[in-house]
Amino acid sequence: MNDLPSSDASTTHNLSVYVANQPGALARIAQVFARRGYNIDSLVVSPSVDGRFSRMTITAKGSAEGLDQVIRQLNKLIDVLRCVDHTGEDSIVRELAMIKIAAGEEERTSALQVADHFGAKTVDLTARSMVVMATGNSDKIDALGRMLAKYRVIELVRTGKVVMARGEEAT
Repeated sequence: MNDLPSSDASTTHNLSVYVANQPGALARIAQVFARRGYNIDSLVVSPSVDGRFSRMTITAKGSAEGLDQVIRQLNKLIDVLRCVDHTGEDSIVRELAMIKIAAGEEERTSALQVADHFGAKTVDLTARSMVVMATGNSDKIDALGRMLAKYRVIELVRTGKVVMARGEEAT
């Protein structure tokens, strides 16, 4: 039996992993994905309200069955307090992107209009370039990137997804 994710049943999964803030925890978690043949598409780690713990948001593609096995294995790790798949739930999923483009005086007005349309903020502006920062879902960030591609994109940095459950439910 092949446990590798099949490309035809590939879905993007957003996992929230609450872990002890200990050296090596990330390596042990990444190893579970590697052993099961999954690539981590996005990874965000930050301290939780209680500094003894961290929140990891991991985005990976694969079948629900295969990811269920990964989640079961993660929940067995001593560093992991809880691992939840938020795929299909009513959760808030966002990422941040900073995009540096070449934009002289001739292009600046139209580039600023594109940024404004997507609710992006200008965080740096020089005579020949600008950096815009946008937050939103992945589709919005992708669309902004496509629209800014008509200018010369010098650099692009994305945070990866962060997930939070709505209401009083714990993430």
